[in-house]
Amino acid sequence: MSKPTDAQAPAVPSTSVPSTRGIDWRRVSAFPNPVNEYAARITAALVVALSAVTLLTGFGWGLAIIAAGFWLRVLFGPRISPLAQLSVKVLTPWLGRTRLVPGPPKRFAQGIGAAVSTAAALLLAAGLAPAAWVLLAVLIAAASLEAFAGFCLGCTIFGFLQRRGLIPADVCEACNNISLRGA
Repeated sequence: MSKPTDAQAPAVPSTSVPSTRGIDWRRVSAFPNPVNEYAARITAALVVALSAVTLLTGFGWGLAIIAAGFWLRVLFGPRISPLAQLSVKVLTPWLGRTRLVPGPPKRFAQGIGAAVSTAAALLLAAGLAPAAWVLLAVLIAAASLEAFAGFCLGCTIFGFLQRRGLIPADVCEACNNISLRGA
């Protein structure tokens, strides 16, 4: 019997080399940590502007666009959200400021925005326009606090829930001492 050559040897999967097959969903759905607070605030300002235009014009598709943007940011971070890309790649570098903050509370805040904007879009689709516009006004208020005062309502809720043990401490070790803060 002859010894098998490399071409004949059975393929043994290596655990040290990442597989090129399939999608690494952890990477796809990764949210940055830390996050530049200024980029988050600029994104919030863009949400305020888009939401205000939607509210003032009554353009229902604006709600769908706002909700889609929030879902893109929750699921994929800023990588494929047009508003986040504008913030991260254009406006924040132009501003030239950086202040790093923990990412998990910002993702949580984006999740709240996704829930509120989706609920508003569904209410509008169901013919309940006044309720939809009220929810959009609430979203504008929360995003305005982030954009113009540096107060992230979702981050504050995240910290409250974490201190109460409803969000495990290991989700964000740096968040254990989040408190109300200004800009």
